Amino acid sequence: MSRGRGTLKQVASEQDFKLKQCQSIAQVVSSNQIEIRDAKRDNSSTLFKRKKRRSNRAYNLLVMGCFLGLPIRRRRRRTRRRYMPEIPLDLLVEILIRLPGKNLARFKCISKQWLCLISSQYFCERLYTTRQRKQQPPHLYMCLVDDYEQSALLSMSSTSQDNTCFVVDQDLSIPGMGGYFLNVSHGLICYTVRRQACIYNPSAGQCLTLPMIKHDIRAEQGQTMYIRRHYIGYDPVDNKHKLLCTVVMYCDRLFNLKSEHWVFVLEAGGSWKKVVSHENDRPHTPFARGQYIRIGSVVHYLAWHDMYTCAIVSFDFRSEELTTITAPDNVREMMSVPALKMKADLIEYGGKVAIFQHTNLQIEGRVVLWVLENAEKKEWSKMSLVLQPCQRHLVQDTELILKGTTQDGKAILAPFEMHSGFYILCYDLQNNDLRKVEIKGIPHHWFDKECYYDLRLMSESESVIYLET
Repeated sequence: MSRGRGTLKQVASEQDFKLKQCQSIAQVVSSNQIEIRDAKRDNSSTLFKRKKRRSNRAYNLLVMGCFLGLPIRRRRRRTRRRYMPEIPLDLLVEILIRLPGKNLARFKCISKQWLCLISSQYFCERLYTTRQRKQQPPHLYMCLVDDYEQSALLSMSSTSQDNTCFVVDQDLSIPGMGGYFLNVSHGLICYTVRRQACIYNPSAGQCLTLPMIKHDIRAEQGQTMYIRRHYIGYDPVDNKHKLLCTVVMYCDRLFNLKSEHWVFVLEAGGSWKKVVSHENDRPHTPFARGQYIRIGSVVHYLAWHDMYTCAIVSFDFRSEELTTITAPDNVREMMSVPALKMKADLIEYGGKVAIFQHTNLQIEGRVVLWVLENAEKKEWSKMSLVLQPCQRHLVQDTELILKGTTQDGKAILAPFEMHSGFYILCYDLQNNDLRKVEIKGIPHHWFDKECYYDLRLMSESESVIYLET
């Protein structure tokens, strides 16, 4: 009973205290209103404005004092205005580069000066190099599309230090998104929707659809196959992002093959420009589900000149020039029709372009690596890898396709089709070691229907670029 009386007294005292505060507020407000009325009667407008400002300040201070527990003062001493010194530019940049990309995107709206600073080449380079040094944990981006053009873009982060499990942490899907060929560069994602390139900035939540290309290829009789593939890259000298589009048209079995190449500069007023071709350039078509690699300002991908001739196509985003190097004949390994049976793609191996040939991985557990040692002399080196017997079961039950490489050069292999219990394999080519990585959190309805997917591992997952054309 004593405790109950004590609590009742405490509640009553608190109510009395709040009542007194409210009464004091009412007194001040009423007195201020009287002062304002007196000032209104005065012919001097300046005096009225001055008293009104004082009353507003007194009212605000009183309310803050009541709710923050500060002592109530009717008047405040006049103090001189203190001007804060300007923050040096170097210090401001150091502060901004430590903020998340979403905050930087919002800060661009503060003023034109902030917009110019955050969008400048100096700031973007500082931001990119700083976050590269920090070695931020990589993000896995996965795009899924079904036959009804329903799509999703999922972001996944690692839940362990050894990156043995990735869990979906964000659904980045937006209306109108589609396509499953993902290309990434400096925090930007490129994909294709109905033959149009779309650029997506996941850190800012901004999506941009580029205009359609009006190519010069005229369809001839029998040319029913049409391919349009986009690749995104970066020009470090001019600090510009660019896109390469390869347009292909051919008949069945790659007969009467024709191809064109177009480049787009990602800037205000940008438009597609046709890449000048040389006399010795042979038309080609990219691999059906081929990957690409980007080393510096050059993008590389595998392509076919015909059903038997394979080549590496390289495009320099700086000079906007296209070059091709024919792959060694031994890559085909006595295949009757290599374009139909060969399973190969490009990876970066020790800073060099390499062909990862895994046609016999599922049956024999064997991988052949062709490394381009000298591009000018067209010198190649060959290396064969055989899986350890204890790891053969990881590749025997399903057909695998290459999905790029990790930061430390490990090849990423993924099942050809989606299924429950989805996973990827990381192949350490230096130590000849295969490791399974679980993927969790994918919505279950994607496993109950036929769908296509693509995935990319991206370390520089934040970009402050404002997409504008």
